[in-house]
Formats: sequence, structure tokens, C-alpha cells
Amino acid sequence: MSERVILHYFNGRGKMESIRWLLTVAEVEFDEMYLTGREQYEKLLNDGSLMFQQVPMVEIDGMKLVQTKAIFQYIAEKYNLHGKDAKERAMINMYCEGLMDLMEMMMILPFCADPKPQLDKVKAKAIERYLPVFEKAVTGPVYLVGGRVTCADVLLVECTLMLEERFCDILRDFDSLKSHQGRMISIPAIQRFLQPGSKRRPIPDESYTKTVKEVFQMNIQF
Repeated sequence: MSERVILHYFNGRGKMESIRWLLTVAEVEFDEMYLTGREQYEKLLNDGSLMFQQVPMVEIDGMKLVQTKAIFQYIAEKYNLHGKDAKERAMINMYCEGLMDLMEMMMILPFCADPKPQLDKVKAKAIERYLPVFEKAVTGPVYLVGGRVTCADVLLVECTLMLEERFCDILRDFDSLKSHQGRMISIPAIQRFLQPGSKRRPIPDESYTKTVKEVFQMNIQF
């Protein structure tokens, strides 16, 4: 029996949440080691576990993987959630990187002294730049690439749900995206993940922000 996957991050969404989503869809059990203080982070540094002195870090298959995109792609390829050939993988990677760009704008929100300007920016960028691309991509096709669920579809449903948490009617004019979201949340693994008590993390709160700042000794606001 292979060892369980272990995630090293904070007890919050951040850059680990998409990895939680992907492991969930792959139906891979995982454990989490939450960073709650500076000493845990320093231990990982001293042990040589963090190649670039950053988290997230994922222990899987005898490796300690860092860098979110590298972790995400490894899991996608290992569990058949990536493309079948180079062209499919290129399309999937483009979709994923676009979605990550948008979600990273939302990750900044807990660290904003006044979140309204950033919220306005997120909403405008989503409606003008990102959502039209994905609306077109899933108008006709059931999934983004290759006619089956890939990591890009997983990121897309995560992203649209995050947007709706902030802007409840943001998909009002994107019928195909709403249909795609409905198909994805009907997947049993995702249904379970969206239930209370699952490993899905809630919207970041002050406690999450405080812990991140203490662990990284940050004193910044956007």
C-alpha cells in the first residue's frame, strides 16, 4: 500500500486549495499538516523540505514537491486528469494558468486594508477577460478539453464557485458556464467535498491572515 499524501500548508485556502480539489476529484485520500506557528515553518526549512523556502509542499510518492503549478500538474498527470497528448496538455495548461491568475487576485483579498478596490478589479477582470473565454469553450462541448473531465474543469468549477461567493449573480449572463458548474458539482466526489465538515476550506478570515503573517513574519497590506 502506498503512503498517504501529506499536504503542508495553512488551515485555509490559499494556493493549496486547488490541490485539495484535484486530489478530491482523483479520489485520493490525504492528510494535512497545518502551519500554525513560525517554528513549524523553520523546521521544514532546516530539514531541507522546502526547495525555495515556500509552501505549499506536498509529500507524495517519496517526494517533497513544491511550487503550486508543478504539484498540480504532477497530480493531474498521475491520476489521468491531464491531456492525452501534447496539444491537449497545452490547451489545458493555458486554461489552468488563466484561472490561476484570476484566483490569485482573489487570494490577495484577505490582506487588503480596504478590499473594495480589489473586489471591483476582480469582478471587472472576470467579466471582461476570463469568463467570456470559458463561456465560449464550454458552449457545445461538455468539458473544456478532450470530452472528459480534466484538471482544467476542476479549476474552473472551483473558480466559478469562488466568484459566486463574492458576487452571487456573476454567472447570470454565462449560461454555458453555469451548466458546466452544474455538471461538475454533480460528480459524487465533488458533492462530498462541498458538504460541511469536508476538507474544503472556508473563505479566509482574520485568523488565517494573522497566522500567515506570523509564520512568514510579514508586515504588509495591499
